[in-house]
Amino acid sequence: MDVVVIRQGGEADKPALKAILRDTFDSTWRPNITPAAVERYLTSGVADRFIDEHGLECLVAEIDGEVVGFIRWEGDFIDALHVHSRHARKGLGQRLMDGAEAAIAAAGFAQVRLETDTFNQASQAFYHSRGYREAGRYPDEEWQSGLTTILFVKP
Repeated sequence: MDVVVIRQGGEADKPALKAILRDTFDSTWRPNITPAAVERYLTSGVADRFIDEHGLECLVAEIDGEVVGFIRWEGDFIDALHVHSRHARKGLGQRLMDGAEAAIAAAGFAQVRLETDTFNQASQAFYHSRGYREAGRYPDEEWQSGLTTILFVKP
């Protein structure tokens, strides 16, 4: 049986976190955005900068010593939840969300907010199953690909 550990991220985790972002970009985003958006993402270094700046703020999931997922939040807003595609649907997202939601509640916030896009049916089902409800829709301007973002909120 795999041993799963949920823990605070450390400096040594940054290469694995960057690899997880590359994997989830390829498996989730690349098929749904324009070629120009793919090129902008790949050449901008935005994912690496995100990890360089926020990697130590992440809660990570580790299986048998390998970092395979992470979550990050600021205030009451979860801005990143990523699990490597090799480890999807194993309950890691649930465990990471449990940790983030508990920390957000312990910090005194009355709700948790997060976003996903309308094309991502799997994430929508996941968030609905955790009690999140849609609170708004608006254009996803980050990808410049005609996508629509959904805001989810959970008390």
